[in-house]
Amino acid sequence: VSMNRESIESAIPQRALMLLVVEVVERDYTRILARKMFRDDEFFFQGHYPNSPIVPGVILCEAAMQAGAILLSQHMPPDGAGVPVATRLNNVKFRRVTRPGETIEMEVELVERLADAFFMQAKVTCEGQVAVRFEFACTVADR
Repeated sequence: VSMNRESIESAIPQRALMLLVVEVVERDYTRILARKMFRDDEFFFQGHYPNSPIVPGVILCEAAMQAGAILLSQHMPPDGAGVPVATRLNNVKFRRVTRPGETIEMEVELVERLADAFFMQAKVTCEGQVAVRFEFACTVADR
């Protein structure tokens, strides 16, 4: 199931300038595939790095975790009171630099759920190459 920006914003609390998922291509109960194209005017390029801008690794991780949060929105309490928050990142491996004008795809899979703890795997690709791969966990916090 694809999602537009309005649906994305109803699923997670992030907003501009920190909303890093602009398109959800596919989503089911345990997997999501989302996209983001990095514009030349993204705020972090001003200082990372002025004459040779690259997307900070933490931004790539945050984008994938936001995709994971959209995936988990289906598992949250229906009253909208809960929001997923990251509790850890494991085995983070950066493989490829991402630059302005490039598009990333974030593929996140829910591997296991134990009560309010969710364990996921993320893979971010750019131009068909892996940019970062990692595992992360979330729990549910009050909104």
